[in-house]
Amino acid sequence: MRSSWLLLISLAAAGSANAWPQGSTEIEYDISCEGRELASLVERVELSGNSYRMTETSQGKGIYALLGTAKRTSRGSIEGGMLRPEEFSDERTGRATARAWFDWKAQTVTMQHSGPKGVEEMPPNTQDRLSFLLAVALMPGHSKHMKFSIFDGKGQSRHEYDVGGSERIKTALGEFEVVKVVRRYQPGAKDRAEVWLAVEPGYLPVRIVNVDKDGSRCEHVAKRISRQ
Repeated sequence: MRSSWLLLISLAAAGSANAWPQGSTEIEYDISCEGRELASLVERVELSGNSYRMTETSQGKGIYALLGTAKRTSRGSIEGGMLRPEEFSDERTGRATARAWFDWKAQTVTMQHSGPKGVEEMPPNTQDRLSFLLAVALMPGHSKHMKFSIFDGKGQSRHEYDVGGSERIKTALGEFEVVKVVRRYQPGAKDRAEVWLAVEPGYLPVRIVNVDKDGSRCEHVAKRISRQ
């Protein structure tokens, strides 16, 4: 959740891949940190049968445009309502591309960044840096708490999330009834991550707030949602 929050699709409590809507969905976000406009980010999910493909692209604004662009992709399958990523990549201007491959039969994850490939055993609830966001959006109505092991091509991180209560918020797209999902941290931790999922349409994240250990605050706010 540190650098992106993603577009997620309808039917958060869907019990099978057949229940997921087909086609593509996009959400465009404005990203600001400490009140300064930082970047524009577009999240796109494409569903065809039991396969999915996710793409996230971001571009800095103003002086931050000099930092270049970033693009993340994830592709895989949906089985029994669960996402199974097969390949993930993270491309950034001026940096080596990070990649991860998931072998569900062998229960291993292969990663590569700037050196040779490395292989790790696949822990429970394995996702990549994009696919886990879809899994989080499935939580309301299904689970109040969930743990994820998340791979990004450079390493592994473990996240825990709790589903909170309902509330209403206003955004540039209008007013939404939302369910708040919060990342769980150790007691006393200063950093936090929170996402507001709009019940209509389909538990899409319309606002995300990330606070770092130093107290700096960044926010994603949806300004466009489109479907095809």
